Amino acid sequence: MSEKKAQKELTNQIDAELRTTFGKGVARKLRAAGKVPAVVYGHGTDPKHVSLPAHEVALLLRKANAILDLQIEGESQLALVKDVQKDPLRQIIEHIDLIVLRKGERVEVDVAIHVQGEPVAGLVADQDAKTLSLEVLATNIPENVVVSVEGMEAGTHILAGDIELPEGAVLLTDPEVVVVAISIPAEQDLGEEPEVAVEAPAEESAE
Repeated sequence: MSEKKAQKELTNQIDAELRTTFGKGVARKLRAAGKVPAVVYGHGTDPKHVSLPAHEVALLLRKANAILDLQIEGESQLALVKDVQKDPLRQIIEHIDLIVLRKGERVEVDVAIHVQGEPVAGLVADQDAKTLSLEVLATNIPENVVVSVEGMEAGTHILAGDIELPEGAVLLTDPEVVVVAISIPAEQDLGEEPEVAVEAPAEESAE
């Protein structure tokens, strides 16, 4: 791998081409050429319509709250992926909305909660919340936050406010929201036991 390519992958750099033509027909031609139409807007700037390389973008979008470093006519523009429109059947990316970011800017994002470890044997960890809303630096959005349930006993509740956050992150979710609850698993319904037929003693024949 070349040094230039490695740097692009490290910084999420994407070559973006400005578009001056629009419409469904134009969008179809772009997708057929391996590109994705997108619009970049925010901070009072005029919206910029661009096309992006479909394969590279698809790889970056595997990560939630992806930030792209768009290279537009020799200038760098950081942008947060706001919305991705996909074909419901083929799952092909049809259009992307991107929000302009400034260095040092803070943004509100939903971050996945990852539960690790095992509670006391025989107990289960019920995850009631899948994400936390955080305010973080736009250039330092965590992929997830980790909650450990290792060795926890029945009746233990982990609240949003109990979770250790990345440095500089501010919790926006209600701190009293239950994220994980440790409980005894509900008994499985085994159904009624089958009735066992008891054969009645044969009557003695009359003499």
